[in-house]
Amino acid sequence: MYDQKRAQQPAGQTRGPAERRTPGPEPLLPSDEQDKIVQPLRHALNTFADTPREALEEAESAYDEATAQLVNAPAEQRRLLRAGWQDHDPETQSDELRHALRQYREITQRLLQL
Repeated sequence: MYDQKRAQQPAGQTRGPAERRTPGPEPLLPSDEQDKIVQPLRHALNTFADTPREALEEAESAYDEATAQLVNAPAEQRRLLRAGWQDHDPETQSDELRHALRQYREITQRLLQL
C-alpha cells in the first residue's frame, strides 16, 4: 500500500523508533559473492537484444553459479557448526548445545525462505 506521508519525507531522514526494523538474519551469501553472480546476469539482460543466445548462456552460467553457492554456503555453515559441538565431551554444557540448536533452526528457516 502506498504511504503518502512516508513518500514525502526527505531521503535521508531517520525513522522513528516505531518504524525501525530489527535486522534480519545475515544472508547465506556475502554481498560480494552475490555481486559476482548478479553482475553477469545483468550483463546478459542488457545484451539480450543484440546477442540473445550468448545472453542466455551467460544467464544460465549465473544460475549455475548461484545454485552451487547456495549449496556450498549452508554446507560450510553446517560443517563449522557441527565442529563446534560434535567433538566435545558428553558433558558439553547445555547452553552451548542450545546455542547450536538455535543456529540450526535459523539456518534451516533461512533456507526455507529461499
